[in-house]
Amino acid sequence: MESKVALIESNGDVKGSLQRALTLIGGIDDLNTEERTVIVKPGIFDHRESNHPTVSAVSAITSCFSRASGIFMVESDNYRGLGLERLQVYRDLFNERVLPFNLSDDANTREVTIAGEQMRLSHVLFKPNVFVSTHVLRRFDKGTILKNLLGLTPDRKKARFHRKLVELLLDIYEAIGGIDLAVIDGAHSYRGSSSSKGLKTELLLVGRDAVAVEAVGSTLCGLKPEKVPVIQEAVKRGLGEGDITNIEVLGEPIERLSQSR
Repeated sequence: MESKVALIESNGDVKGSLQRALTLIGGIDDLNTEERTVIVKPGIFDHRESNHPTVSAVSAITSCFSRASGIFMVESDNYRGLGLERLQVYRDLFNERVLPFNLSDDANTREVTIAGEQMRLSHVLFKPNVFVSTHVLRRFDKGTILKNLLGLTPDRKKARFHRKLVELLLDIYEAIGGIDLAVIDGAHSYRGSSSSKGLKTELLLVGRDAVAVEAVGSTLCGLKPEKVPVIQEAVKRGLGEGDITNIEVLGEPIERLSQSR
């Protein structure tokens, strides 16, 4: 896999910036086809807060998949609310082709072994479906794009997974066949996972190698990818590139932008 990450200053034009980013990384023609359903997983822990991908960013993502027969926007239940309740943040995007989907309600599941236990994951998560992970730019050593995979577990109380979080996230990654497209919505950057007040940054990070996107996002926020456990374990498993010097960052220079994050 070529580890290319597009880093774009969006300046309010998220749709145009995403199109530019996709062009820089080589496009998504193989993903945007009539034969493949698209699954978009936004990182939305609490719909009452603002630290989740913006409606503009998610709208831009769905617009890029113009040929897809259908797009499911997915979430699962957690202790802050039901999946469908939290997805109402994006209700203006729903139509006959873009549909909300609660992973916790799906009776059609596949049993997989995740972090040493049997777990039933929704059938929509598996290939040949296209899986898109999108989250916000944040300083959090447990990850962003990869941490978003915790939301694929159907359990409402997910805290029990934290003691084996890295193993769980990467087992899920491998079970579903990986993340096909990773998009970090850097409209704002956040200090941590629970911070609801972000600094306006207007950035967009896009790539086909989710580990590389995670590494670039971590670097922008002042973290060292080599000290982020989920990135390093993903590298050991051969799931992507975590060394920032081996990642081709296209668009804006990461050295200049990372100074102010």
